Amino acid sequence: MPQDIFIVIATQNPIEQEGTYPLSEAQTDRFMIKEKITYPTTEEEILIMNKIEDGSINTVKPAVLTLEDVDKVQDIAEMVYVDPSVKKYIADIVTATREPAAHIDKKFAEYIRIGASPRATINFLKIAKASALIHGRTFAIPEDVKGMAHQVLRHRIGLNYAAVADNVSVETVIDKIIDSVQTP
Repeated sequence: MPQDIFIVIATQNPIEQEGTYPLSEAQTDRFMIKEKITYPTTEEEILIMNKIEDGSINTVKPAVLTLEDVDKVQDIAEMVYVDPSVKKYIADIVTATREPAAHIDKKFAEYIRIGASPRATINFLKIAKASALIHGRTFAIPEDVKGMAHQVLRHRIGLNYAAVADNVSVETVIDKIIDSVQTP
């Protein structure tokens, strides 16, 4: 019997927020990753229209995986090896979000209002294992961590008003942190 599979995919629309309220840091911290999705390109818009016209966008596709398959993949991902040096790398990155003045330029360090919680560390570990598996490896490497840094941290690092006023994105701050932490 498969484990209980629980997946939440939430959207955030900055345009129509009447009657909705922003989630607190504690609530957003519970999401494993935050992905940014931009508007489609002109070519993608045309593809969407074509798929609507030919009816293929409304066609129900058969399931690719069963719940048992998902359960097996989760079990296999848990077995992916993460070297202690990669675990330390993850911990160093998360610590740098909490102690930015010790790691990055003072100007950027001052933009951070709140650093990442231990959930970031846990989710970095899980996502590094999943990334390794997707890339056909039985072991995680630092690039599995670096490659998902924006997604794991962008909703866990709180920037202050000075960052907004200076038009500094959380991704820029994350890049400064990643660049500051020695890769094993």
